[in-house]
Amino acid sequence: MNDYMQVRFDVEPCSEMATDVLAAVLAEIGYESFVPDERGVTAFVPQGKYDETRLKEELSQYPIGGVSVTYEATFVAGRDWNEEWEKNYFKPIVVGDECVIHSTFHTDIPQARYDVLIDPKMAFGTGHHETTTLMLQAILASDLTGRSVLDMGCGTAVLGILARMKGAASVVAVDIDEFAVENAIENIRLNHVSGVEVRLGGIEALKQESFDFIFANINRNILLADMHAYVACMKRGSRIFMSGFYVEDIPFIRAEAEHLGLRFVGYAEKNRWVAVECMSD
Repeated sequence: MNDYMQVRFDVEPCSEMATDVLAAVLAEIGYESFVPDERGVTAFVPQGKYDETRLKEELSQYPIGGVSVTYEATFVAGRDWNEEWEKNYFKPIVVGDECVIHSTFHTDIPQARYDVLIDPKMAFGTGHHETTTLMLQAILASDLTGRSVLDMGCGTAVLGILARMKGAASVVAVDIDEFAVENAIENIRLNHVSGVEVRLGGIEALKQESFDFIFANINRNILLADMHAYVACMKRGSRIFMSGFYVEDIPFIRAEAEHLGLRFVGYAEKNRWVAVECMSD
């Protein structure tokens, strides 16, 4: 049976970083999927992996000070999870009038130049979140023909898949979450694209290699901590797009980028979320 426990976590004060860290903690103890919102996150774990004693222990060691996390668990009987996503979470989306993102269970699909098939397994990266949309728009606006691409924090690999469809010669897709990596590999196969290498890990997964384009959709703190590693993978003329933060965070991202020798090009905004573009001269 595919019975699950649905656990509602309320986070106070709530922030993207707080829910990202919580999701990472939960993933370590078997939680498979997360739906964040303005108050916290709803997480799902197979019933057989639900251990309340372990959960309380992990929450007692939550690494961000001053943040309170409360929860309530509900049993969810086995069901058609694809149908649940179709009804409640994931609808086909068109980005930039050029790209449609949909799943195998969708039937009414708009026509677009680039047709990307994503079975999200409740993972982040379907295109509905503002940051994913902004990064997809950046890819659509870029000439990737024959270029090498790094998709950092790849999630479902939707960015890497679109990059290959747009003519990128090769894509390296990296994520710290094992479940996301498995989902990324599945989605790459679904779209019958080659030339996308998926790696499990963070910046330690990067080798002595360089990329023409880097797309890093993570969060402000990780971007600030890891930007030096991205810059080390850039050559003259390389471009990096960074997202996962708000308009008010731009000065911090820009300062670090310029400190590392990058040139700030500009940014795009959607509902206060932004994607910043920088270039290596």
